[in-house]
Amino acid sequence: MNSKENAKTELVARIAEIFRECGFEGASLSRITEGTGLGKGSLYHFFPAGKEEMAAEVLLHIHRWFAGHIFLPLEQENAFGALDDMWREVDDYFQSGKRVCLVGAFALDGTRDRFATAISGYFRRWIAALGGALRRAGVDDSTCAILSQEVVAGIQGALILARALDDAEFFSKSLLRLQRRVNEQLAAR
Repeated sequence: MNSKENAKTELVARIAEIFRECGFEGASLSRITEGTGLGKGSLYHFFPAGKEEMAAEVLLHIHRWFAGHIFLPLEQENAFGALDDMWREVDDYFQSGKRVCLVGAFALDGTRDRFATAISGYFRRWIAALGGALRRAGVDDSTCAILSQEVVAGIQGALILARALDDAEFFSKSLLRLQRRVNEQLAAR
């Protein structure tokens, strides 16, 4: 990666945090310039189409991270190891529930319609990758489908509740419960 690509990657990560804090609609250009330390001209240099392009890049950045750390391992690696790694990676990424899921947040507001393909693609791939790993681990097909949906929904719900309840431990406890549920199915196979 060249220095311009590195700069853009770092910029996208900073913009993602601004969207996490303010939402898409609340992230005005002035907030983005303040949060990134760049002027409007510099932002438009990187993102000629403005805030919509920024959001699209942020969603792509998030998807790439999840592809490398969660989706591809679940799809291609040893199922048991990938499942174990998923719990740790999810907890780390979401900072034990202190960091909102921006894709989930975008799905809940008017932003969803603008980025429906990216949002649904993220969740569909996670559910499918998790289901595939469960299947390779010996869980029957019908249970894989239900359990993978329950786990992804449980993670998303735990993120919302941890923040709503202002309970730093809620997310980690919820992950442990979900992990136990998966492990019970793996033991029952």
